[in-house]
Amino acid sequence: MQFIDQFISELDKALRVVSGVVAASRPNPATALAEVPLSDAEKRHSAGLMRINHVGEVCAQALYDAQGRFAQSAALKQQFAHAGIEEEDHLAWTAERLHELGSHTSLLNPLWYAGSYVLGSIAAHVGDARNLGFVAETERQVEQHLISHLDKLPAQDIKSRAIVDQMRQDEVAHAEAAVALGAAAMPLPVRGLMQAMSKVMTTVAYRI
Repeated sequence: MQFIDQFISELDKALRVVSGVVAASRPNPATALAEVPLSDAEKRHSAGLMRINHVGEVCAQALYDAQGRFAQSAALKQQFAHAGIEEEDHLAWTAERLHELGSHTSLLNPLWYAGSYVLGSIAAHVGDARNLGFVAETERQVEQHLISHLDKLPAQDIKSRAIVDQMRQDEVAHAEAAVALGAAAMPLPVRGLMQAMSKVMTTVAYRI
């Protein structure tokens, strides 16, 4: 019965994540900011970038769920649970911003989630140090990706920029926490493969 309950709980969360039905535990950093008029082209561009960020958070939920479930130590399970809550905030914030921009989340969210869950499961089964190393490298790459979005977003889209900047700060903290817990450095070929996979995801998610 415990296995069945856990399966139902995880399935329920997966369905909520891919459909965008999640609630944030922290206030949206853009709530107090005024909506500045954007041209149609600027809205489409901002929406494309925020859709990429939303997909990244869908992937993060799947990764952290899988990595936490199969992690070997209790401390690591706790760290994944804590980080997962903050990533869920990001998921809710980006979904809300997409709605404000008159756009939609990625139609491929179920695929992104399933693929990321598999990757997270593999990372967890190669040991806690490698598991943490995968987190640290992922968060470093996400940080660079978010910095690039701060450059690409329209300067006047202050609401999207506020969300992205808070996400960046959180990702830095997650990487630092993983390193503090004993993350092992990822081999260069693995880092390259992660970058290539990220490039595919960002290119597709911007449009679909």
